[in-house]
Amino acid sequence: MMVIADATPLRYLILIEAAAILPALYGRILIPQRVADELQRPRTPLPVRQWMATTPAWLEIHVPQLAPERALARLGAGERDAIVLAQELRADLLIMDDWDGREAAEQRAFTVIGTLGVLDAAAARHLLALPEVLTRLQATNFRMTPDIVQRLLERDAARRRTLPGM
Repeated sequence: MMVIADATPLRYLILIEAAAILPALYGRILIPQRVADELQRPRTPLPVRQWMATTPAWLEIHVPQLAPERALARLGAGERDAIVLAQELRADLLIMDDWDGREAAEQRAFTVIGTLGVLDAAAARHLLALPEVLTRLQATNFRMTPDIVQRLLERDAARRRTLPGM
């Protein structure tokens, strides 16, 4: 499976110490060079910069070869390059939180999932305890509404009720 990620989901998965779910879910993850640069800026939280200093083998950094379409000019550089890289490599999935970026990717027929979708998928495969990671995520400046959190927790609880022995 070819998966491209933008900076925001990686940043928050690193901050809540859940980045290891990515290779368990998707194998390797590709990011554009500009996303790698964003994750190493001086204002980026230290744990993220430290993580990026010794990236795991499952994270690959690529420089897109195609020029971005003019329609993508309104996006941030990371989102724009993630979409261009996804187009070049015919990605199966884009991991992106930015709404404008998600909309642009979906207009180009890409499947897009955000940080919360990744966490939900990991919980469905029993790779993490969703209530615990959502609590850690809420302790950051990640924006999510209480009803989204509630829906995720309800879905997770329903999944756990269907497990044998529960």
